[in-house]
Order: sequence, then structure tokens, then C-alpha cells
Amino acid sequence: MTNIKLLTAASSLTLLALATPALAQTKFEFWYGLSGDLSERVQDMCKGFNESQTDYEIVCVSQDNYDANLQNTIAAYRANKQPTVTQIFDAGTLDLMLSGAYVPVRQLMEENGYQIDWDNYLSGIASYFSTSKGEMLSLPFNNSTAVIYYNTDALEKVGFEGTPETWEEVETVARAMKDAGYECPIAFDPSGAWQWFEQFSAIHNQPIATKGNGFGGLDAEMVVSQGKFVDQLTWIKKMYDEGIIVHKSKDAGETANDAFVNGKCQITSSSIADHGTFGKQAAEGVHWTDAMLPIWAGTERTNSLVGGASLWTLKGKSEEEYKGAAAFFNYLAQPEQAQTWSTITGYVPVTMAGFEAMKANGFYDEAPYKGREVAIESLTFTPPTENSRGIRLGSYASIRAEMVKTMQDVLFNDRPVLEALQAFDAKGNEILRRFEQTYKGAQLP
Repeated sequence: MTNIKLLTAASSLTLLALATPALAQTKFEFWYGLSGDLSERVQDMCKGFNESQTDYEIVCVSQDNYDANLQNTIAAYRANKQPTVTQIFDAGTLDLMLSGAYVPVRQLMEENGYQIDWDNYLSGIASYFSTSKGEMLSLPFNNSTAVIYYNTDALEKVGFEGTPETWEEVETVARAMKDAGYECPIAFDPSGAWQWFEQFSAIHNQPIATKGNGFGGLDAEMVVSQGKFVDQLTWIKKMYDEGIIVHKSKDAGETANDAFVNGKCQITSSSIADHGTFGKQAAEGVHWTDAMLPIWAGTERTNSLVGGASLWTLKGKSEEEYKGAAAFFNYLAQPEQAQTWSTITGYVPVTMAGFEAMKANGFYDEAPYKGREVAIESLTFTPPTENSRGIRLGSYASIRAEMVKTMQDVLFNDRPVLEALQAFDAKGNEILRRFEQTYKGAQLP
């Protein structure tokens, strides 16, 4: 998964030699929120760990999706039936932090003899899963960021060399594509609040909420209606009304990603983790590339946000189970695992050393992996700012869902943009105040 600088091979062997062998394998559970092909890849990883040693057996259980895993983990912990390790997505980070139900990953690894260079993590990833003082609490696992994908034949047909760097250029090429006969220049799914709203805010250094997007305290307030996203959503609505941006989603009968790989739409935005999927699914004759998300001209770009999830170690388990969890994390940290994970999924290596090793091996030089390095460039474009280090808001999954409804309301019901975003801020504040009341008096780590 990563290329953490751990103990040298010789030291690791010494530790194993000195350790008291277990009388029997220690079983421990790992719950995760992935399904389909990604779930199968996790199962392969778990099988590899079990085959790599004889002291521990990890039992990996899919909970189908991120939201279900978060809720099931909370319920299991309350019933004292929690797994040792659980995968929690970015929007659930604060919920776990304030739960007090975890063992910090630094503590777990140190107590079990593993030395990690925590500074080696990509700053855009580390900041999301760390305290305000920079102490990482969970282990980055399947991480990504948003990029924009282009059909290169369509770009060539309208005479554009390279890829657009600004939204002004995106509008120019999209209009030219429409004039050239392409029915769907840009595919847009309102459920993609992560890439269309959150990432836009980060790379334009725009606050989603006060207090540094919540890092400064639970009394943060939503301020989206006071920033550049007002103009961005206004632009999206204009382009939608003119048929240049086209609604593509499950509800519309075809997802944005499917419309892109089938050649029906020429531009879309999604996770870098879809890079591998696009490579496998692109219809014959569909040629494409990816690039960092555009910015508006005159904007000074900042780093994009990390997406995906991290691994949390839960309290209430035995010393042997914690040893197993640490051994599993150590297994994931090996260079060969980092490259395997990135190869089969499209997720990024989470340490600079891992990225540099893969680059030195020529991983990013040719198809099908060329282009995945764009995500690292985006995540590390600048050191994280107060507005681009992450989102530390309570019940953020609910707030994200409200943004989806807001974009739908603007596009499909013609609700005025400013009015819709003011209502979004008000609804978000209601959610935040309920969360603040639940954790009244709590201090953010």
C-alpha cells in the first residue's frame, strides 16, 4: 500500500527471531466498505498477508459501502463486537476522532516495534488523517484525488493541443465540441459533490466552513454561499441549460463514467482511482487522457484534497490482536505491496518514497499507468493551506448529501444559485449544531 520507511530487513528479522512464537494463530477481523472488483482485490491482499506468515489470520469482511461500514462499526463497538481494524472514509474521520474508540496508529506501531518515518507521507494525505498538531491517528489506505478526463480525439478535432488548464479553456473546447456535433461535451453527475464542489473549493483555496473547515473547533459555520462556488455553480447551470453540460447518472440511465468510456461524452471528472477502470472499459476507438482539475484564470492553484479512506485500530481488543494488526500494517507498507495496490486499483502511493520508487521503476512512463502521476502532482502542488488540508466537520456525510440535493435543485428545479447555497449553509449549520451538542465540551485532537 505504501512505502513507509520501516526497520531494515535485518532488524525486522531480528525482531521476528526474538519474538515468542504464538501457540496458535491469532485471528482478528478487518471490516471494509468496498464491493465488487475492489472487494476482491482487498481479499487478495488479506490472503497474501495470511500466506506470508503463520502467527496471525486476518478475516476480512466487506460491509458493501463506506456509509454502511461506518454505521456498522459504530453499532458493533457499542455492542462490544467490533473488529480490530476498520476502514473509515474521509467524511467519517471526525466521527472516529471524537469517538475515543481507537488506538492511534503511531502508538500501535511503536508499541509493536515498528519504526515509521511519518514525515514521508504525502502532505495532502497526512493532513486529512492527522490531528491539528500533525499527529497521524489512522493509516492511509486507499487514497485518491479528483482529476478531469478528456477524450483526446475530440480535443484534436476542435484543434486544442494538450489539455485545458482553466475553466475558461474548458468552456471554449466544450462549446467547440458541441458545434462539431458532439451531443455531450461534458458529463455531469450531481452526486459527485466530492469532485465538483469539495475539490473545487480546495484548489481555489476557498473555505467550506469557518475555523479552517472545522479544524479549529466544533463551532465552525458553513460559508459556501459567501465564496467562489456561487460563481462556479452559476457557470455549471448556464452550461447545463445550453446543453454543453449533460446530466449523466444512474437516475438518468447512464453514469457519467460509462458515458465517457463509451465515447458518448467527451469530458468528465472523477477519481484517479477510476484510471484503471477507464483503461479496462474504454470502448474500442475511445482514446483519453487525464489532467489536474482546472482552475479559473487568475487563480493561484493550491493542493487538492485526498479522497478514499484510512485504517483505524479500535480499542477493546487483545494484545495479540494488536500485534496482528501492526503486522498487517507493516505488510501493507512493503514496496512491493505499494506497487501492487496501485497497479490493480489506481489508488495512489501514500508516501513520497513510494511514489519515487515507482517512478524510478518506470511505472508511470507508459500506458496503462501513464497519467496516474497527475494525482500526486495535484495532492502536492502546494503545502496544505487552512482551506486545502481537509474537512473536519461533524456528520460531514450528511452535509455532502445536502450539497447533492442543492446542485440537483439548481439544475433541475431552476432554484436561484445564491438562494440554494444560502439554504445549504443553513441546513449544514443545523447538522453541525446537532453534532456539536452531541459532543458538547469536546476538544478536537
